[in-house]
Amino acid sequence: MAYGLTSNGLDPFISNSTTMKARAPLPIKGPLFASSHPSHFLDTLAMGRSATGALLAVVGLLLPLVISDAIRNPIRLPSDRIDDPRVDGGGGDDAVGTRWAVLIAGSRGYYNYRHQADICHAYQIMKNGGLKDENIIVFMYDDIAYNEENPRPGVIINHPKGGDVYAGVPKDYVGDDVNVNNFFAVLLGNKTALTGGSGKVVNSGPDDHIFVFYSDHGGPGVLGLPTYPYLYSDELVDVLKKKHALGSYRSLVFYLEACESGSIFEGLLPEDINIYATTASNAYESSWGTYCPGEDLSLPPEFHTCLGDLYSVSWMEDSSKLSVASIYSDVHNLRTETLKQQYQLIKTRTSVHDNYRHGSHVMQYGNLELNAEKLFSYLGSNPANDNATFIEDNSLLSFHKAAVNQRDADLVYFWHKYQRAPLGSFQKHDAHKELLDVMAHRLHIDASVELIGNLLFGAERGPAVLQMVRPAGQPLVDDWSCLRSMVRTFERHCGSLSEYGMKHTRSLSNICNAGVDEETMAKVSAQACASIPANPWSSLQRGLSA
Repeated sequence: MAYGLTSNGLDPFISNSTTMKARAPLPIKGPLFASSHPSHFLDTLAMGRSATGALLAVVGLLLPLVISDAIRNPIRLPSDRIDDPRVDGGGGDDAVGTRWAVLIAGSRGYYNYRHQADICHAYQIMKNGGLKDENIIVFMYDDIAYNEENPRPGVIINHPKGGDVYAGVPKDYVGDDVNVNNFFAVLLGNKTALTGGSGKVVNSGPDDHIFVFYSDHGGPGVLGLPTYPYLYSDELVDVLKKKHALGSYRSLVFYLEACESGSIFEGLLPEDINIYATTASNAYESSWGTYCPGEDLSLPPEFHTCLGDLYSVSWMEDSSKLSVASIYSDVHNLRTETLKQQYQLIKTRTSVHDNYRHGSHVMQYGNLELNAEKLFSYLGSNPANDNATFIEDNSLLSFHKAAVNQRDADLVYFWHKYQRAPLGSFQKHDAHKELLDVMAHRLHIDASVELIGNLLFGAERGPAVLQMVRPAGQPLVDDWSCLRSMVRTFERHCGSLSEYGMKHTRSLSNICNAGVDEETMAKVSAQACASIPANPWSSLQRGLSA
């Protein structure tokens, strides 16, 4: 079930271990405890009092001693351990647990610059928060920093005035090693299931805290990757359940940047497995790129691609003084700021102050009691921020028309690339062809799905069936295997959905929910698509996405 804040706020139930505070010992009154002298205790026993009376007398004698010892050597609750200055930033002190971070950029290509920029920035926050490289696992295709289009070779930035966030980032899983199999193997700590990469996995224990940040394109019930197949909601949640069953974490926080990202957890993520997730959007809307060409903000003129994503930069600029020190003066102390406080700030900023015209609804799922915990438990804390205090209204940049729909960010890139190319040059010709290819692919996918809906349900009923959104709390589809089957069937006849076409997984889910079988879907797909267009976006050279 999703939880969004109402006008009155949402106050989650807080466990006793979180809210208990030290209290002064109660005064001991009554004749039985009038004195703690040993002779009085012996007199009590000699009087032949009941066993209960004798026990109370013993308690009366020992209680002052226990209280005195507790003052000198306070007993810490498990929930108190995380605020202990001895908490280990990476690994080593198993008594208080270890922080782990899994960071994954699920795209490739210079036009998707922002996703790898997000992940690199997140790494710098973890590193400066005290986490060790052995406990930070990074997935990124790594084709941006030294891309021929990058005007600053070897450098990646996540803010128009920000510094390099690429330096020092571990190359754990790059290129084709960024895939579903390796991501799941890393989460489960299963080294034997890995194919390539550094071999690092989340080898966590029952006292550990895990933070997962995923930034990419998405669609209803699906997350993109630079390799096929894509990642589907039911598979991810099943892996999270397995991780919980292993007893290998105390709590896990998942931050997810993608279109329709709420659909990944909606109706699927249990509330009782100590996982708290926030998403960039609800189950049926796009998320937004930011720091893009043509925005109100002053983007460095040499860039013609978005530098970040709205939800992602919102939580990171709240968490870090590192790359924007000269811009924001009230960065928060992560030792005192809670997950809930950050959620509220991200929600306000990403909604563009409840405007939503250029923003989205940030959502939260899972065990909401966890959002009372400090960010320090997961991100560590940069010592430079330790004297900062939390305030509800901060100076984080407010976006008005400074964001681009994630699904249109590639069009912004290709258009500006075409505009900037010298007139009459080969670059101009190639950029023009790229722009036409991406637009033709979009038109083909949209028209094909619409026609399939009309063939299945009729021209009047078809659009309504395909666009139907289920009530909050229900998963996208009843049979996830059916959804993957419908995706494969569509792609065999009509070509790859690609990043843009992921938005149509809702339509394909509704076809499943309507009871259409694979054979019928194959027949209508063949009718709708006489052939697969000859462009790189529709090509099946990389295989099927499901």
